[in-house]
Amino acid sequence: MTVFTSAYFTMTEQEAVEYAKTRLNFFAPDADLECREIGDGNLNYVFKLTDHKYHKSLIIKQAGPVARISDEFKLSPDRNRIEYEILDLQNKLAPGFVPKVFNYDPIMNCTAMEDLSDYTIMRTALMQHKKFPLFADHITTFMVNTLLLTSDVVLVHKEKKELVQKFTNPELCGISEDLVFTEPFYDCPRNEVFEGTREFAKKEIWEDSKMQLETAKLKFDFMNHAQSLLHGDLHTGSIFVKEDSTKVIDPEFAFYGPAGYDVGNVIANLIFAYVNAKYTISEDESRADQLGYLKNTMEDIIDLFKKKFLQAWDEKATEQTARYEGFKEYYLDTVLRDTAAAAGLELCRRIIGLASVKDVTSIEEYSSRAAAEKICLSAGKMFIMDRESFKSGADFVRVLGDCEKRF
Repeated sequence: MTVFTSAYFTMTEQEAVEYAKTRLNFFAPDADLECREIGDGNLNYVFKLTDHKYHKSLIIKQAGPVARISDEFKLSPDRNRIEYEILDLQNKLAPGFVPKVFNYDPIMNCTAMEDLSDYTIMRTALMQHKKFPLFADHITTFMVNTLLLTSDVVLVHKEKKELVQKFTNPELCGISEDLVFTEPFYDCPRNEVFEGTREFAKKEIWEDSKMQLETAKLKFDFMNHAQSLLHGDLHTGSIFVKEDSTKVIDPEFAFYGPAGYDVGNVIANLIFAYVNAKYTISEDESRADQLGYLKNTMEDIIDLFKKKFLQAWDEKATEQTARYEGFKEYYLDTVLRDTAAAAGLELCRRIIGLASVKDVTSIEEYSSRAAAEKICLSAGKMFIMDRESFKSGADFVRVLGDCEKRF
């Protein structure tokens, strides 16, 4: 029998079955268990255990000592502890929008959580050109509740500072600081750049000293502005969807940073879905319908976020100075500024950085992919350089339309 109580090791599928039987009080003793390793992300091992006798299932997510994307990234498996604790907190702040967690094991660095196999990863669903009319409402409720309610506006300052300490996440933040803020903005050898985009990236991004200056400012804001408890990697690959339900997963990059970082990541990844639909749907009416849905969703996310944010502020703010006239509007403007900046960073780094997205890389026709990437880079640059000017959903959608016309 394998010993799971003395030292960490990366489990096999069979060892995950044995672990579930001996360490978790979830399956019946006579359960008929099958296990598959289903992880397709960059960092972790994900085991799905299914009991065919009693029709129960469970996910065990284990943090490995190196990132699956590259052995260059040596990581503390303690990130699994952060994921467990933030999911537990998010279940209280935004119930129903994250998977339930059942157990965290600090020796094996793994978390047992709800199986969401009846959901679809949102990136996959959008690449199949599906629509989720409730998504904007769901994701804005999640973001307002997790971002505003973990800030100094609402929390007693001592409690907030304790959370900052608890969710200090230097290794995962270090990855973001490199892959999001630094490497995409010069010709880094580790970047993965499509040949049809390289000259455009060189001219518009790498040789633009003014843009490099702005990304340096944003990097230092990211490192030093402990505003809200972020998910930290809130893209469409970290969201499970059904027609009537949304679940946010994979918050292991969680830490205290600028609130707009999460909001901007959602917007950028909808833009990736947009260019995918633009260049992969051949039928005019279907293409126009999907593009319209995506533009409306982006606009609704910004506008619903603003509305819910101000309403929650009125209901939940405890800090006396946060009640001063005009302060909540000022504060929200800074979040929208950071939203635009984060959208721009994500658009650039996924196109000319290390970690690309399937929405774009799956566009088979060479000139279409090049055009899609240039739209993303152009919009990203505008979001970063003009970030103070974005106040509404229409402002974000307008930039996308302007960039489309160029290519």
